[in-house]
Amino acid sequence: MHLSRTIRPTLARTIAASTVLVLGAALTGCGADQPADAQKAAAGTVGFPLTMTNCGREITLEAPPERVVSLNQGSTEILLSLGLADRMAGTAVWTDPVLDSLAEDNERVPRLADNWPSYERVLEAEPDFVTASFISTLGEGGVTTPEDLERLGVGSYLSPAECIKDNEGDDDGTRLDPLEIETIYQEITELARIFGVPERGEQLVADLSRRLEAAESKAPAGEVSAMYWFANSESPYLAGCCGGPGIIGRALGIENVFDDTTDEWPQINWETVAERNPDVIVVGDLTRKSQTAETARAKIDYLKNNPVTAQMDAVKNDRFVTLSGAELNPSIRTVYAVENVADQLAALGLR
Repeated sequence: MHLSRTIRPTLARTIAASTVLVLGAALTGCGADQPADAQKAAAGTVGFPLTMTNCGREITLEAPPERVVSLNQGSTEILLSLGLADRMAGTAVWTDPVLDSLAEDNERVPRLADNWPSYERVLEAEPDFVTASFISTLGEGGVTTPEDLERLGVGSYLSPAECIKDNEGDDDGTRLDPLEIETIYQEITELARIFGVPERGEQLVADLSRRLEAAESKAPAGEVSAMYWFANSESPYLAGCCGGPGIIGRALGIENVFDDTTDEWPQINWETVAERNPDVIVVGDLTRKSQTAETARAKIDYLKNNPVTAQMDAVKNDRFVTLSGAELNPSIRTVYAVENVADQLAALGLR
């Protein structure tokens, strides 16, 4: 889940206008002129020049990027998993601590901001490429747009999981078709190609596929219904049918009690939640401080103390499953989420 952001720094536009000639010449990607030595080096890189279509836009790279800024945790963790820490110039927009296995490499990468960085801060990192998971970050109303970056000679890439849903309006978008794990694998393999390490992408996808298959074998034998709560206690954001939690549910045969809505993260009142009365409540355990009830503990306390929800079966019987916020967004964490949900359901006696 992401939150809409409407502030676009006017100073950033001034910086963009004043530095376009300098950066356009200095950075690779999107047709910027390169010195003869750089062109010669690029010609020797297998797989380059590279052209691909991303979210309806054509990307052309003469050589792999050397200074990438990643603007969402999901994108950051893919790059780190591909062993690209030495080419990362900055990260931003985090919901949780980085995966333990990536912590050492992540320490080597500057964190531009925990939440949204200013456009100026991104430019200060001197990127030649920018990646993001959400259009609210890399799009109109976000930190910057692909068009603004292209004018500076900076390439960009947006998660294909974001592009195949309807992002009109101020909410988190709508999916008419269920998101599939293959779209997450597509993001991994495309980023691996962009950075000239396609074999690493293939290996990562193979590892995740094996783990997903093993987790699916632990699916409960009986019927289990669930709801997925990301954040906010006043008007909770709950998973609709077809985003990242949908992949979790299909992998383990779990029914989402809000499968009848195509909104990515609809805000649903507690009376309706109580009526649906799921067997299990999956709560996001976020470490950011953006909305009410971010942590799992805050969510569980709220459910137990709210008269409307206190009598729900899952609440009375402490049938809670805890996932990080990142595990509820489409990313490599989706596979971790399937594993964690399977293990926690088994611990609850739902085998």
